Amino acid sequence: MNGKVAIVHDWLETPGGAELVLEELLAVFPGAEVFTMIDQRSAENRAMFRGTKITTSVMQRIPGIKENYRSWLPLMPLALKSLDVSKFDLVISNSHAVAKGIRVRRGQTHLCYCLSPMRYAWDLKQQYLREAELDSGVKGALASVMLQRMREWDLANTAGVTGFATLSKYIAERIERAYGRSATVIYPPVDTEYFQPGQLATREEFYVTASRFVPYKRIDMIASAFRLVADRRLVIIGDGPDAAKVRAAAGPNVELLGRLSQADVRDHLRRAKAFVFAAEEDFGIAPVEAQACGTPVIAFGRGGVTETVCGLESSTPTGVFYAEQTAEALAGAVRRFEGLSPTISSAACRENALRFAAPLFRSRFRAFVESRS
Repeated sequence: MNGKVAIVHDWLETPGGAELVLEELLAVFPGAEVFTMIDQRSAENRAMFRGTKITTSVMQRIPGIKENYRSWLPLMPLALKSLDVSKFDLVISNSHAVAKGIRVRRGQTHLCYCLSPMRYAWDLKQQYLREAELDSGVKGALASVMLQRMREWDLANTAGVTGFATLSKYIAERIERAYGRSATVIYPPVDTEYFQPGQLATREEFYVTASRFVPYKRIDMIASAFRLVADRRLVIIGDGPDAAKVRAAAGPNVELLGRLSQADVRDHLRRAKAFVFAAEEDFGIAPVEAQACGTPVIAFGRGGVTETVCGLESSTPTGVFYAEQTAEALAGAVRRFEGLSPTISSAACRENALRFAAPLFRSRFRAFVESRS
């Protein structure tokens, strides 16, 4: 598409899935300008978007906001008004919170890549209140009312979106329920060039998981499951608020390595027998990265992972699903994986992961834009 392009992103922080999408959007639209609520990237992370003009909202100037910016969520719709994208021909919002609500002028095309309807106002309302220590008392009641208002605001500003795309069928269904709008599924980019199988002919005798230790990732449950398969070794990579719970759940056959570099994570994925996953994710990049390394996945069978891993019912399986988010169910899946004959092939895992390669995201997103411009 010809013309000036603005990309509206909720906030810039430590690189994650949303930032990987933003990087690919900038590859599709070189020269696009980025608008965001707050930019708190470290110096080493700024290289990702070097040369890109980035405009922040009035929130950037609030003293001390970088330490607790999520607590300011109820005021973000107001601060969003300070971002002016009226001079652009195309506005793309890369949104899981407020970016979708950017004001556009009449006749301006606004396409939203919706990572999820605003979780704080919809399905994670209680978790947000709890983490912000606003789940009780007068302040909690006021915060609950404000989040309800945010849900109403979020629903109302949907009218300003010309078309929706999203990262999985799982989230497309959520968008339909929340907004009454259909969404084109464009799976997010995974760096399948970096995550490739190693040179080892055989796998080593350990399982691996890698994640930030937050409640919904259920890393403590994974550690507990390996107490039930005590003859099998588990390596856990990561850190986070739930670190004490994870350490308490880990038996002597579980090794906690803390945070590792991307290269070290890849090395473990290449050598492990299987990658273990317990979250109900919107998409879940980590299981795809594991498959890109030729590594099978053992996963809780709900959420986006059911679209990225081929279960045992497939003619070319790449993983094993378990039906309940419990240690017992996961331990049973590990035993089932151990008993597979023939075993899941590394080639099948790699081939499946290539469905999510970054160049495919670019071409599909470009086609999505052209179909609605």
